[in-house]
Amino acid sequence: MNFSVKEIITASMVLFAVIDILGSIPIILSLRKKVGHIQSEKASLVAVVIMIAFLFVGESILKLIGIDVNSFAVAGAFVIFFLALEMVLGISLFKDDEAETASVVPIAFPLIAGAGTLTSILALRAEYHVENIIVAIFVNIIFVYIVLKSSARIERLLSKNGLNVIRKIFGVILLAIAVKLFATNVNQLFLN
Repeated sequence: MNFSVKEIITASMVLFAVIDILGSIPIILSLRKKVGHIQSEKASLVAVVIMIAFLFVGESILKLIGIDVNSFAVAGAFVIFFLALEMVLGISLFKDDEAETASVVPIAFPLIAGAGTLTSILALRAEYHVENIIVAIFVNIIFVYIVLKSSARIERLLSKNGLNVIRKIFGVILLAIAVKLFATNVNQLFLN
């Protein structure tokens, strides 16, 4: 076992910034108003299963189509970079149309375990040990569950401006992580 507190913290921060559950509170509240109740437990469980499955099977799927992890990590760095720009600049590049129901599909996937999250998980796998990424996934899912359960209270507590500040701070952190991920994996592409 290669547990590393540093890797767990970094991977947790990357996933926290990419999942952006605090930034998704307005979407969650809007879904809750439309359909009444959101199943926080079910959404969190399905999201964690999707993320862990992709952590283990994602690389095999890539090999099947002839792409190595470093190439995917470079592509992931671009996705993370654009997600970060979206957070910092307050623009919308990746958001899908709002769903009509608040079942597992719109919340667990793509809101929590969406393309950015899955790309980040494989990109992290190119640089960190699997057990640290799993711990980071669970740390984030616990946080996601808490946010889903108390989204209305959090919105009142932080206000719209507070949520915007948090989103921009994590956007800048995510930009730096995207640059580091790109630099690390681009070198590996030319060495192979």
